[in-house]
Amino acid sequence: MPRLIRFLVPQKLKYRLFTAFVCLILLPFGALNLYNFQRIETLVQKKISQQSHYQLEQMYRTLEDQISIAFKTLIFLQQDDTVKSVLIHPEQRNVLENKRLMENIFKNLNNSFFLYNPSVYFMILDLNESVYTSYPPKDALIYKDLRNNPGFNRSLMNTSSYHWVPSDGNYVLRDVSTSAYLLSLYAYLEDTQNQTYGMARISIDYSYWLRSIHKQSDLQQQYFVITRSGENISQSVPDSVLAEEVKARIAEHPGQQYFIDKASNSLINYIYVESLDWYIVNRIPLSVLFVEIEGLKQQYFLTFFALTGIFLMITLVISTTITRPLSHLQNKMKAAVQKNLKIRLPEHKFSGEILDLTRSFNTMLDDTNLLIQKLKAEERQKEAVHFQMLLAQTNPHFLLNTLNTIKWMAIRENNEDITNMTLSLGRLLEASLNTDKDLIHLKDELELVQAYVHIQQFRYRNKFEVTYHYEEDILYALVPKLSLQPLVENAIVHGITALPGNGLIQIVLRRDGNRLIVEIKDNGVGMEQAGMNRAPRKRPGIGLTNIKERLRLLFRGEGSLEVLSSSEGVMVRFTIPFLLSTPYGNEHPA
Repeated sequence: MPRLIRFLVPQKLKYRLFTAFVCLILLPFGALNLYNFQRIETLVQKKISQQSHYQLEQMYRTLEDQISIAFKTLIFLQQDDTVKSVLIHPEQRNVLENKRLMENIFKNLNNSFFLYNPSVYFMILDLNESVYTSYPPKDALIYKDLRNNPGFNRSLMNTSSYHWVPSDGNYVLRDVSTSAYLLSLYAYLEDTQNQTYGMARISIDYSYWLRSIHKQSDLQQQYFVITRSGENISQSVPDSVLAEEVKARIAEHPGQQYFIDKASNSLINYIYVESLDWYIVNRIPLSVLFVEIEGLKQQYFLTFFALTGIFLMITLVISTTITRPLSHLQNKMKAAVQKNLKIRLPEHKFSGEILDLTRSFNTMLDDTNLLIQKLKAEERQKEAVHFQMLLAQTNPHFLLNTLNTIKWMAIRENNEDITNMTLSLGRLLEASLNTDKDLIHLKDELELVQAYVHIQQFRYRNKFEVTYHYEEDILYALVPKLSLQPLVENAIVHGITALPGNGLIQIVLRRDGNRLIVEIKDNGVGMEQAGMNRAPRKRPGIGLTNIKERLRLLFRGEGSLEVLSSSEGVMVRFTIPFLLSTPYGNEHPA
């Protein structure tokens, strides 16, 4: 296996560069171009399909508009007093006058409602064996046959006395329309007392509608109207047939918009007309869609393979030009490595890019030697700093051990005050020494505050009182360590001590949505008076500044701190994200 790998992988840098160019650039580039071309072809097909489907949606809306307008026409006929007068009292005028009035009404309806679709026909029957039509019949109309048409069967109508017949046989309009079927609205005309005084049939020639849409189309596409069961109703091109396999697929996937029919090499789009239980189908030959893409594909691949050949030759020339001087430079670098970077490469023997490379290499040697020296110096400094840190840590630990000694002495002497003070101070000192955690539970932070308050109560002889207001379910929220104690300290030192009487400090903690709000209130003298009473300090205060900086580092822009001062005291409020960290086995609610 290693021999086979060595045989397949070129050993010379020139051939490796050539192979790398081919494998890493040429082949991925070629594959990417093929993929992109297929994607473009797919996107073009999808775009055309979407446009075709949009066209079908427009047809669907047009058909729905025709149906809506036909229904509005029926209402108009039912409400027209002239129509009612002609049908109920035909004896008031002669036959020709009645016919002329009805024809004028039909003409006005066509001009008003069906301006863009003249293939709409009206027929009205009264109860006195008279028939009025908007078209000239070739043969005499027999009232009895028209009256007994199944479309006028009341059992098939709804409570409004009308219904649609999607595939109404064209038994009257053979001389006017060549369509085998019409879309007809059959209805009974009734007065306000629901008394029938006539019958109406409004027919739409959808075959004419399909042919008119086909003439407007730019592509060689065909339109079909079929029922859900697959029965052909109409087609835009005479003698065109939709395959049974296509009908079956449409019936199996009614929600799909389009698919490719490989048998006819065409794109099939369809849309369901729910009100009529029809499908409007559009068939577009793929050869028409992609005739320009096929020509573009041939030009593309010819250009691609020509450029690929040129690329291979240029790659071989470039790799040879690069590797020849590099081989010479390689030998010089080996000598530099053997002498621990203490030599310089001769620059007078090279020119061009290799000269720049030689100069850069010499500069790198100088910088490397300088960097090594700096690293050695920094390492010695780090060791010295580490030693100082270890030495500095002994002082707080020594103080903690001393406090423990004082605590045990106080216990032996039964001095509870000193014992409690040393316990509180030890707890604060342990918290400051623990640098592993930046966030602690609110419960632990409150214990540290209570320890600090306990010490200050001894110092100021119970001059102030501290109250706590919080809900139990937030005790395990995470807060920055030692964030409340400096605020309580400020309230005591700057606000309470200057009061002539006793002071009150309120610690209020509450949850507001996904935020935790902490408020420290005092009834002291306020910040302005405290500033006037403050004695000069040997070092600047760091309480508020320290907390504000820690909130910025821990919570970025989600933490805030604000100070509200008045003559009646100061309130410090900081807001942080609410982070709940309930310990395992704890019974508090999460």
